[in-house]
Amino acid sequence: MNVTIKTAELSDLTEVSQLFDAYRVFYKQNSDVKLVKCFLKKRIENSESVIFYAIDESGHYLEFTQLYPLFSSVSIQRAWLLNDLYVDNKDRGLGVGTKLLNKARDYAIETGAKGVALETEIINVGAQKLYEHLKYKKDKEHFHYFLSV
Repeated sequence: MNVTIKTAELSDLTEVSQLFDAYRVFYKQNSDVKLVKCFLKKRIENSESVIFYAIDESGHYLEFTQLYPLFSSVSIQRAWLLNDLYVDNKDRGLGVGTKLLNKARDYAIETGAKGVALETEIINVGAQKLYEHLKYKKDKEHFHYFLSV
């Protein structure tokens, strides 16, 4: 499969919103393309995230990843949080996820970032294998906490 990775712009909003909605449904959220489109539009307009998507030779949007900026106070550097990565079940094993992750890595290098952070569910063994294959290191020194408000 011939796949190209591109950076999402407002002109891609409709197609990328469909992918993002499918991603949210995968994580047991209700489908709401209108809400998703509004959310992504604000991220793009305000330069609050960077979205890369995979598109095939026929122009079909396949998958996406979204990065949010982080900053390290200790190292005084930017980092990127790879918060979202969606690869449809039908496309797994075709290398699309690898291409998206490599694009995220390349973007981090281009922007002078310290690196790319991500997390995944403990049971998502397939994703963990991919991340480790691409040299992501599992953090064994820190616990991650979250406060819902």
